[in-house]
Amino acid sequence: MDGTLWDYRNFIPESTVKAIKLAQKKGHKAFINTGRSRSFIREKNLLDIGFDGIVSGCGTMIEYENEVVSSRFFPVEEIDRILEVTKRYDFKLIIEGTKCLYADAKEFYGDERDDYYIKKIAREMGDDLRPLADVRTGQVQKFSCATRGCDRAGCMKELGDSYDFIEHNENVMEVVPKGYSKGTAIRKVCDLLGYDIKDTFAFGDSINDREMLITAGVGVVMGSGTDEAKQYADYVTTGLLEDGIMNAMKHYGLV
Repeated sequence: MDGTLWDYRNFIPESTVKAIKLAQKKGHKAFINTGRSRSFIREKNLLDIGFDGIVSGCGTMIEYENEVVSSRFFPVEEIDRILEVTKRYDFKLIIEGTKCLYADAKEFYGDERDDYYIKKIAREMGDDLRPLADVRTGQVQKFSCATRGCDRAGCMKELGDSYDFIEHNENVMEVVPKGYSKGTAIRKVCDLLGYDIKDTFAFGDSINDREMLITAGVGVVMGSGTDEAKQYADYVTTGLLEDGIMNAMKHYGLV
């Protein structure tokens, strides 16, 4: 989604919408495949495109034709362990669920980067941004951490038996259950729908798309994407705002 389907303002180029709809008319299936949990996929201009399915939370939930066909949610005892361990290492948590996000927002204020991000979440989520104390009431898919000045290595060692860590930079990382990624989700969708994985195309822009790009039959990276992601591309298209999705689909005859 972010950096591929839309920019930081949630603007989706008209050519991207047109390309997806044209591909669907030719019989192709179009899925969102994102690290965002399902609760954070709600903007009308995105959902109105009419995707065939949504993969959320790095593959921890898969929907097809508005039905949940695969899911992996955290049991309460798992949530309690995460809260205890991350608090001990002074991590700032955003726990991501199917209906709500959970964070103690006041912990983030004072740091310019974290302040901007938590305000963006608060603006988009409204009343569905809940305090951490409410987390046991929801279905949890994954969590993210602000880790500036924290013992990242120690926490990762303690939780590494059960979780994989996606390190965006020295200050932020995502944490997902072992065995789940955007790549495993592509395999699961193919198994469920009876498709050959060689016939799949993945579109991404950053290093957290790595597993998706190397798993799909063809991995496409946006021209406006990161150099790290481009290392795993079969094809680098033009930028998001330069009709990148449409140009890639034309290149491969999908539209």
